[in-house]
Amino acid sequence: MNDDLVLRRAVEADAPAVRALTREAYTKWVALIGREPRPMTADVEAAIRDHRIDVLSVGARVVALIETIAEPEALLIENVAVSPALQGRGLGRRLIAHAERLAADMGYATITLYTNAAFVENVALYQRLGFAIAREEAYLGGQIVHMSKPVAASGGATADGLPDRTGGG
Repeated sequence: MNDDLVLRRAVEADAPAVRALTREAYTKWVALIGREPRPMTADVEAAIRDHRIDVLSVGARVVALIETIAEPEALLIENVAVSPALQGRGLGRRLIAHAERLAADMGYATITLYTNAAFVENVALYQRLGFAIAREEAYLGGQIVHMSKPVAASGGATADGLPDRTGGG
């Protein structure tokens, strides 16, 4: 299946697919935390316009995405979502590697993300990928874990091994 995957920058027309995929990927967490996680309630059109969302697609079907935000000190990963049917196949890891490459290309020394502390499997995955816990804070009756990772200087090679049709910028 990896040969069929295409990485590209999301456009306005992708908003319904991005919204549907995000809701599908995060639904499993609703019962655990007693509310919809923040990505499920986000303004997708504004995110596509104001942030960078890259999608992995198979044909016309969006199967995974990563949203990044250029902040003053680091590139922030705001959202990673993978279709539940395709979880465990390394798509999230590929998207994180893509974000690391973007961060390096943009001159950042650090990439950051945050997740709900109750999502222990996500925290563990990010730690396996080299992220360290920077701090925790209270949020809506729970805890948010902020994580960071140093980024290697850009060498120009694609880290994810996927056809890149992001269109730059």
